[in-house]
Amino acid sequence: MQKVLLNAVTATTTSDPVNIENLDDLTLHFFAASISSGNGVFAVDGSNDGINWLTSIAFLDAVATAVGTFKASHTLSSNVSGAGYLKDCGFKMIRVVVTRTTDGAYSCILSANKKVG
Repeated sequence: MQKVLLNAVTATTTSDPVNIENLDDLTLHFFAASISSGNGVFAVDGSNDGINWLTSIAFLDAVATAVGTFKASHTLSSNVSGAGYLKDCGFKMIRVVVTRTTDGAYSCILSANKKVG
């Protein structure tokens, strides 16, 4: 399954919450476009009730050189993409926040598998 969480936003934005209770192997794809001098910092928040949110939960860097490198945010400062991976994060819901400086349009797509069993 795929779901667009942020679609070419041009301001600091928080996505709508996504229920991940029945999802596994979550991958967050981060995209940036139209950057000339700024950047966008992506972070993930987690919640079990949709009211109380833990901000900047750690996720695995999808392109880390060391196995198991966790990070609390991912910064894009040119027209490129990046990714993060969540597995068994312990939350029922997540949301993605992008903090934008100066310029750029930022997107995030969630890809996941339905839990089996």
